[in-house]
Amino acid sequence: MFERRIPEWLRHAPTPSVRGFATLAAFEAITRGILISVFPIAMYDALGDAALVSSIYFGIGIVSLFIGLLVPYVTRFVPRRWVYGMGALAFVLGSGLAAMGTPALTVLGLTLNSIATVTTFVCFNAYVLDYIARTQLGKSETMRMFYSALGWTVGPVLGVLLWGWWRPAPFIIAAISAAIMLCAFLYMRLGNGKLITRARKPAPNPLAFLGRFTQQPRLVAGWLFAVIRSCGWWAYVVYLPIFAVENGMGEQLGGTLLSITNASLFLTPFMLRWVQWRSIRTGVRTGFMACALLFTFAGIGDAAPWPAVAALFVGSLFLILLDVCAGLPFLMAVKPSERTEMSAVYSSYRDVSGIATPGMAWMILLVAPVSGVFAAAGVACLLAWAVSSRLNPRLGAARLVTP
Repeated sequence: MFERRIPEWLRHAPTPSVRGFATLAAFEAITRGILISVFPIAMYDALGDAALVSSIYFGIGIVSLFIGLLVPYVTRFVPRRWVYGMGALAFVLGSGLAAMGTPALTVLGLTLNSIATVTTFVCFNAYVLDYIARTQLGKSETMRMFYSALGWTVGPVLGVLLWGWWRPAPFIIAAISAAIMLCAFLYMRLGNGKLITRARKPAPNPLAFLGRFTQQPRLVAGWLFAVIRSCGWWAYVVYLPIFAVENGMGEQLGGTLLSITNASLFLTPFMLRWVQWRSIRTGVRTGFMACALLFTFAGIGDAAPWPAVAALFVGSLFLILLDVCAGLPFLMAVKPSERTEMSAVYSSYRDVSGIATPGMAWMILLVAPVSGVFAAAGVACLLAWAVSSRLNPRLGAARLVTP
């Protein structure tokens, strides 16, 4: 008789690692990267008005923020692995609906993709904080972006090319990628994360942990950096394609420039080395000051469209630098007992920026052209630069060193 052996990977779950989380991030980058430049022009094509597109993004941002803040509460009753799985399935469903091409289904598809983004992001960050040591957070963030580089580089330009060829194509590819991401997650068998303490009282109101957040200035500052950095990305990703179309530069310019920008993700290990050599404080201040100058200059857009586009492109490279270092002040300040809750707070930066940027743009576009949105983003970056002056000059000096 032959002995029937259970495969090792079924008997013992693989140990979660920096590389494993980076792999998950890579599939998410493909899923989101191929649609990030398609949704703005698809929405503008369907609705025909930039202010209306901004108002819809504003509403979707409110919904996503509410969902993101509810995730820690939901995970007290529903296993975290199921919540992540439902988020991945929302990517698949949202992309499928958007592929049908009607205005209503395009809006619904964007809504589901936004909900999927915040749901998986909260769970992903909670898993990272569970399994990755504080000394490895810098390496984890850098490897995550490095693995994501291909998806974010090829995705935007490929998305608009496919959309021009056959409009359902980018949405179908995004749905397939999301399904593969879910399979990779199931293979990692992350479960529900590490249990810190057994609950001795009923689950609190989902907003109750916001009080703990506001009492910790480092968390508030780190979250503010993330919000303003994300506002800069919103201005670049959503409003640059609309600006290009309105100024006769073509539908593909926005996606092409975003792909070139994202190619610099391959340089993130060198950016991390520079931050290590200098300091997190210097990296954050340099990134925000450069973005403030370049995005404010892009406010001249109607007078000089091509110089404005060039300034936005260079500014986006400094946004990549901020992606490397601006999230570390928050992650390094999180207490182990508050991982899931503070992951939800941190993830809300996407939705707050998704409310603030379209909301502000909505008002700006009533009295000014699209280039006014770029100038507003520059002013916000200047505010972040001022706040970053209060960071400890030695923050992360020892913890960022990789073995």
